[in-house]
Amino acid sequence: MRTNSFIKKLVVLGTVGSLLAPYCIYPNVKAAERFEIHFDGMSIPISIKELVDWSQGSEETNSELASWLNLLGFKERKGLANFLNTPLVRDKSMARQILRSWSGRKLLDEVSDLILMDEDSSGESVLDTLENLLNKKEEVTTFDLLNSLSVKAINIDLDGWIEVAKNWRSELNKQQKLISDLGTINEIAVTREESNFLPFEIKETEYKLISLIVPHRSEPLILEVWNPSFREEKRENWILLMPGLGGDRNHFNWLARSLSHNGWPVVVIDHPGSDSLALENLLKGRLPLPGAEVIPDRLNDIDSVLEAKELGRIDISVEKVVLMGHSLGALTAILASGVKVDDQLENRCQKVLDNLSLTNLSSLLQCQLVDITLPDRKNMENLSSIIGMNSFGSFLWQKDLVNQINIPLFLTGGTFDLVTPSISEQLGLLLSLSSSPLSRVLLIEGASHFSPIRVEGQMYQSEGKDLFNLGESIVGYHPLSVQSLLSFEIINFLEKLEEKKSISSYTNLTKDELKFHILDRTIIEKLINIQ
Repeated sequence: MRTNSFIKKLVVLGTVGSLLAPYCIYPNVKAAERFEIHFDGMSIPISIKELVDWSQGSEETNSELASWLNLLGFKERKGLANFLNTPLVRDKSMARQILRSWSGRKLLDEVSDLILMDEDSSGESVLDTLENLLNKKEEVTTFDLLNSLSVKAINIDLDGWIEVAKNWRSELNKQQKLISDLGTINEIAVTREESNFLPFEIKETEYKLISLIVPHRSEPLILEVWNPSFREEKRENWILLMPGLGGDRNHFNWLARSLSHNGWPVVVIDHPGSDSLALENLLKGRLPLPGAEVIPDRLNDIDSVLEAKELGRIDISVEKVVLMGHSLGALTAILASGVKVDDQLENRCQKVLDNLSLTNLSSLLQCQLVDITLPDRKNMENLSSIIGMNSFGSFLWQKDLVNQINIPLFLTGGTFDLVTPSISEQLGLLLSLSSSPLSRVLLIEGASHFSPIRVEGQMYQSEGKDLFNLGESIVGYHPLSVQSLLSFEIINFLEKLEEKKSISSYTNLTKDELKFHILDRTIIEKLINIQ
């Protein structure tokens, strides 16, 4: 009971406080007449006039209201005033484009179920008011928004917010518990003794740029083709590497160079419309935030590259291909294999969106696929494996179905990833998609969703200089160490793949200062059952 009471106070401070404060500061506001706070089966109407009296120091006029507000922590009127005058939106151009995106509208719709303006559960009144304000002002504060809302009552579902907070805490606890569970499976740590070139030390191989005209785009695809220099042992596979949403081929030069140096031909592709230029257009307010609507074009990009390779327009002699990608690039690779999204996606997504599960941001992209028609695809010929860095897709396929993909998967993730959390988006995904005995998950402690991305300036400082501006608070443990480990273990997996052998599964491995785990299906099932 104490915990629930504490959570309620936190939620009230976070939601009610931000909504009540402007009326304490501006007594002549003629917006909503009242707030109605709903919790524990009760509904508490709060008159704006009473709040104005309280804000003006007339506490004796309504000692009951004053006592209740003071109990919940509303003693510092000055602090609340400062909070309400802090800009809610600083960049109106980018904010407008985010609000117009599928993800932005969906989040607003779900929040509107918990903070209801009269009977508007769609969030349209808030969106329209906010957009009108953005047309008039460079910066919009919470007071600006509330002062402009033409509603009679603002209903706050405190029970709903408490449930959301409990769900977030539960998901975070699961991720924390995963690390402790891994430590108990094998108490004896194993050290990687093998030597490996660090990606930034390899300078032997260079790439060739190819401009590929394709029928589904108005601009050509730009490809990097990395062909290895002479090797006594020829590799059986070539690799098609795809960046994630907002990513560029330049972010993965370190990996392409390392793979090529070790004998694999590599093609790295840029996806117009969901690359760094698209991210720049969002930041400048030119275009909406791209989402899952880009996947059909990305799938066509893959088909175009494969066709160009078969026609000899890309100079690679080997036939078998490994699809490799980061984040959305990994999901695109999985969908390109021919696996079909099952028909229960909409039901699963309704539950997760109702809970506002922001501990797994990839859920928004996955659930957008409910509204997107993906063409039927045949199983891809000559596909040897899929390697996904920070992959996701846990909502798209149910667990324990008949094999959806019976080719080897190598999925990598980090324990510091809230975009694609490993317990559901790599561990759960492998259980859903592959029963191949060669499939593995590489889990790196301290690595984040952005650790594989190499940006300008990252060689000598943890913060990059390009559009990502990735600092330690986002990247996690030093990204160069993570990238070196990824390179080493991906190469190890590919070498064993060509020998038709599996890499060994271990927990509590160490390499330099990194701790990591290589997990097979048996270990993953044990970990999931422990949760």
